Amino acid sequence: MVMIRCVFKLICLYSLTLLFQTSLVQAQNSDIRILRDINLNRNQSLDGVMTGLTNSVYPISGIVPICELVAGYKKRDKIMVRKGWQAIEGLGINTILTFGMKYAINRPRPYKTYPDIQNYQYDKDPSFPSGHSSFAFCTATNISRLYPKWYVVVPAYTWAATVGYSRMDLGMHYPSDILIGAIVGTGSAWLAVLGNRYLQNRKFNRDFIR
Repeated sequence: MVMIRCVFKLICLYSLTLLFQTSLVQAQNSDIRILRDINLNRNQSLDGVMTGLTNSVYPISGIVPICELVAGYKKRDKIMVRKGWQAIEGLGINTILTFGMKYAINRPRPYKTYPDIQNYQYDKDPSFPSGHSSFAFCTATNISRLYPKWYVVVPAYTWAATVGYSRMDLGMHYPSDILIGAIVGTGSAWLAVLGNRYLQNRKFNRDFIR
């Protein structure tokens, strides 16, 4: 009886492993199929626009919190100053998570695995997740928290989404790289907010007890 149970467990474990591997293969097939459809059928006259979107990420990601801090200190607006520092903290968390995942998972860029992909440049760092997407969505979240109006939130996330699309259009990332990058970037911005709230609550409770 014990022997039968052991065999049954082994069969179940093997079946789950096989199912997981099959799911990974199917996901990879969908990834490259969508990427090929976007990259190989793109409007090449828009390559300059897509390159501009891609290149806008890091400058905008740095300018946004700096402007928040300068404006906050100039107006003596403590809330804006706090959000500016939270934006910087969010970018720091995003940097650690994004590049930590990149080198831990070490997924090759799509053009290295599939030579038919037309990439606009050769990057040495791994593909998963997309750093441009994570920074774009982290920045969009920071902007939306500072100005929570629909006419700010919609353009901010539209910009972030088009940045993600540009990375596929230019042959630099799989769709799954973009999706996880967006989740990591948005999550990093909120982790900074929640972390600050936690520290503020601890400080308040400590001062209250005193």
